[in-house]
Amino acid sequence: MPLKPHPSHIPRFYSVHEIAEQLDVSERTIRRWVIAGELIAHRFGRQLRVSAEDLRTFEKLRRGV
Repeated sequence: MPLKPHPSHIPRFYSVHEIAEQLDVSERTIRRWVIAGELIAHRFGRQLRVSAEDLRTFEKLRRGV
């Protein structure tokens, strides 16, 4: 029987709406960053999601850290 992944090993994905609220920008801005290739996003059917790791990387690059 296969082992279930530990919850800490399951990647977290955020919606465009969640990221927009967190960064205090519009959803349209998030989508522009995705189209421009600045923010890596993944499609799950019709839904656009950004992994927590990709969001952290994006934030570091935007801050110039």
